Amino acid sequence: MTQKNRLIIAMTGATGAVYGVRMLQVLQEQEAWETHLVISDAGVVNLKHEMNMKRAELFKLADVTHGIDDIAASISSGGFKTAGMIIAPCSMKTLAAVAHGFGDNLISRAADVVLKERRRLVMMPRETPLNLVHIRNMAVVTEMGGIMFPPMPAFYSKTDSLKAMVDETVGRVLDMFGVNVEGLYTPWEGL
Repeated sequence: MTQKNRLIIAMTGATGAVYGVRMLQVLQEQEAWETHLVISDAGVVNLKHEMNMKRAELFKLADVTHGIDDIAASISSGGFKTAGMIIAPCSMKTLAAVAHGFGDNLISRAADVVLKERRRLVMMPRETPLNLVHIRNMAVVTEMGGIMFPPMPAFYSKTDSLKAMVDETVGRVLDMFGVNVEGLYTPWEGL
């Protein structure tokens, strides 16, 4: 049996729970991918508020789930091979923790592991407007090899559908890991 590609999906308390949920839905349909989910307590609150979804419903979308305080989880070790990690959405608290190596929970610890192992880390920060500390923390993570991908809709597709806007962002992020995203969005090919 071939080992599946493992991808960590983390969700924090920033607005935008739909991005993490939609990624899990897309990856659930991918035979070659195994998802490892971790969500913060604030992420659970936001999931309920924004999507009227319970933790148990979210967990059904993932192959493996991990508790936020389970520092001994598989994804807390560089010896556990993954394709990388997506933090969607990413709060400014989590961004700061990752930027400064403060692995106080499994999300920030797993992100630290991904960076130290030189794997791909994509963070979808959700805050506006940004203050100087936010910008500097984004720069620090970028200098360490992380990718900042704020979920900003592209309007050239001329859609008025929230689902299409979410799918475009999710498709672009998952494409960075080599996930088959056919049908999620149409890449720009010029006029």
